[in-house]
Amino acid sequence: MVNYTKLIKYIQDYDSERELLIKKSRDVLKLSKQIIYAIHRDEIVEAAKLIVQIEKEKAALDNMSKHSPKMSCEGSYKVAIQEYVEAILYFNFVKNGKLIDLKVAPEHFVLGVADLPGELVRKAVYLAGKGEVDKVIKIKDEVDELYGQLLKFDFRDNEIRRKVDGIKYDLRKLEDLVLDLKLKRN
Repeated sequence: MVNYTKLIKYIQDYDSERELLIKKSRDVLKLSKQIIYAIHRDEIVEAAKLIVQIEKEKAALDNMSKHSPKMSCEGSYKVAIQEYVEAILYFNFVKNGKLIDLKVAPEHFVLGVADLPGELVRKAVYLAGKGEVDKVIKIKDEVDELYGQLLKFDFRDNEIRRKVDGIKYDLRKLEDLVLDLKLKRN
């Protein structure tokens, strides 16, 4: 005989946990945006403080996602993690000049890293305005390397493929910016 009471409880429990996951995902998403905004304003100390916060929030989010195998596939979780990846990578690039590996699912990492060039373009434009040509060139070179690495993959997921294709346009913007800066220098 089917135990409908057990089924109802399972579905209600999942829905309750999912609602908590969505709320916690929003917290991670908000902190990611604050980190990126602080970095754009050259407030690295403030961004570092936010990094400490986001690591705690992400740990709590990851813990929640372990309640059910379906949780890590929830859209809110996926978006929060990819934004987390983007913010952490952006922070490390601006602070240390390099990208780092993060302990997240590979598809979430790729989605986050594919969003990074958009922020790097914004940073390059800002740096170009300050006359920091060498830093702009470093950003262009990093995006070029990133794009080259991502082209080696055979992405079946449309979302990832679309984001990786978008990097091509960010790279073109950076190449044009570097060319303009070099022409102005001469």
